[in-house]
Amino acid sequence: MKVIFLQDVKGQGKKGEIKDLSEGYVRNFLLPKNLVKIASDGNVKTLDMQKAAEEKRKQKEKEDAIKLGEKLEQITVQVKAKAGEGGRLFGAITSKQIAEALAKQGYKIDKRKIELDDPIRSLGTTQVPVKLHHDVKINLKVQAVEE
Repeated sequence: MKVIFLQDVKGQGKKGEIKDLSEGYVRNFLLPKNLVKIASDGNVKTLDMQKAAEEKRKQKEKEDAIKLGEKLEQITVQVKAKAGEGGRLFGAITSKQIAEALAKQGYKIDKRKIELDDPIRSLGTTQVPVKLHHDVKINLKVQAVEE
């Protein structure tokens, strides 16, 4: 019996897959738990439409990330911090502070997307990698200025 998986079922299939399984297993176990639905022509067409809509949504997200990345590469984010002799900062500039400075400029980016290996500890401009999408990664200019 051909079925469409509505959820992942360990050892059988993943969500959205169409598989041929034994009728007893489907009728007695999978259908009562709403893990699958019968793969009729209408259900298969619905599944195809859902997959196309999901693909279109993912493509739109990627395009939006590329546009945002182009804008972010043009700007320099200034973060103010207290500094001592020789341009050394008291403390450090973290990804949270960079995200807050971006928010003040009107760009909402999650601090977890800012891939800062070590906090910035000196005055000057630093290139910070930002992962906007799993395929889109940019370098953001962060300038540490004295308060």
